[in-house]
Amino acid sequence: MTAIDHLVYAGPDLQALVAQVTELTRVAPVDGGRHEGRGTANALLGLGEGRYLELLGPDPEQGEPDRPRPLRVDEVSAPTMVGWAVNLGGSGRDIEALVTSARADGYDPGVVAPMSRRTADGELLAWQLTPPEGGLGGAIPFLIDWGQTPHPSVDLPSVELTALHLEHPEPETVRAALTAVDSVGLVQVGAGQRLRIRAELRTLRGVVTLG
Repeated sequence: MTAIDHLVYAGPDLQALVAQVTELTRVAPVDGGRHEGRGTANALLGLGEGRYLELLGPDPEQGEPDRPRPLRVDEVSAPTMVGWAVNLGGSGRDIEALVTSARADGYDPGVVAPMSRRTADGELLAWQLTPPEGGLGGAIPFLIDWGQTPHPSVDLPSVELTALHLEHPEPETVRAALTAVDSVGLVQVGAGQRLRIRAELRTLRGVVTLG
């Protein structure tokens, strides 16, 4: 099975996201760096067990990118859980093999592509991933392989992810796609009028919900 790698919480103002999550959890996310050429920057908060929360927003130090910012950052008007990623975990396959297997099972995660970002210290991190928008509007996780890059969760201040919930108008379609990418056991799926991703976090304030 794959493993949850990270959750993506996006908004129109990154600093406002950081302030909100700090207030909610009593733990401050740290500066993660910027995605050069994509128009975004992020902050990171550990979620335990090699997982993390990515807070994503427009980078005011970059000009407008020549394409839409990733993960629907240009579309959200308020803080929103917009997607999630899984890594290869104990699946025993590389990322290309998992994409091939998922396609054979009826779900196409998309083409594997390289991506990078520069940390606040100037270090360039590089990895491979499928399109980060995910499938079914973000209900299905994108796949990520960090290769030789240290995982971003290392040494992060953290809270504990205790549960991940998805609501979607077509829950059975969601479950079938999750099965294809070997991730169906990672999230609780239910019916809803629209997509909603919710994370339960154990914090210094008790269990709180984000999303």
